[in-house]
Amino acid sequence: MSKIYLPLALALALAAPVALAQPEREQKMDTSLLQRQDLAYRFSHLDLDSADGQRHYRLWIGKPDRPAPAAGYPVLWMLDGNAALGALDSALLGKLAAGQAPLLVAVGYQTEQRIERAGRTYDYTPAIAGQAEQRDPLTGLPSGGVDAFFDLLTQRMRPMVAGVAPIDPQRQTLWGHSYGGLAVLHALFTRPGAFSDYAAASPSLWWHDGVIVGEAQGLQGRLGDHRPTLMLMRGSDEPANPRAQVKGDVERPARELAADLAKVAGLQVRYERFEGLGHGPMLPASLKKVIEGMSQ
Repeated sequence: MSKIYLPLALALALAAPVALAQPEREQKMDTSLLQRQDLAYRFSHLDLDSADGQRHYRLWIGKPDRPAPAAGYPVLWMLDGNAALGALDSALLGKLAAGQAPLLVAVGYQTEQRIERAGRTYDYTPAIAGQAEQRDPLTGLPSGGVDAFFDLLTQRMRPMVAGVAPIDPQRQTLWGHSYGGLAVLHALFTRPGAFSDYAAASPSLWWHDGVIVGEAQGLQGRLGDHRPTLMLMRGSDEPANPRAQVKGDVERPARELAADLAKVAGLQVRYERFEGLGHGPMLPASLKKVIEGMSQ
């Protein structure tokens, strides 16, 4: 590991919880947006399964009511798609349609739940080298499937979406929150050419003692000719890990990671602090921030 990332990784390891509480059950997803006919976007959906047949995905595709640019629509890929849909509203979609008017792809699961805990735990977490049984420290559920998930996204989901509407491969944004933010960082560190813009909201930097920080090692060499952007977002009232209280400089790991990554030539990094927001409210707030940026 490079000297740049070593202090941050050590800090995350020291801050990691010894025993983690189970997350609370989530509510049903909000589907009201899908029933409306007066929006600047029209939604349809596609279904597919994981390569091993264990996870069942639903892609909600929002197409703006305007012709595609010559190069195709830019695309905003939203992880935790069931929850992301509930963060959208008519006014936000109207602004988006008047701006870049990207194609919206909410990558979710075939469930009525707002959060599909088992699926996302597996899909959004990296495999830990040398660990015979990949288990999530927070839930105890199987983990480590993020590479298979992104293979599915780039090799199957993306062509399926392109069959619905023409897309611009050079303008692809990936947004995710919490474990989804962890997955966004993994995608940037391991396949920086897969997307043009990466938006990681409240990423779980504590996960497995900050293993994600080590993945940034060698990023400079993997960039090649790619010039991606990263927006790293965090609420001021989020704890450093799921069990900790909000005290001390809880933003330090995210802030220092952004500062370290800003030293990588060819990577544009922006750190956004959301004053007064905790972990849950960061999901809609961070997605709104990304959408407002694309509405310019």
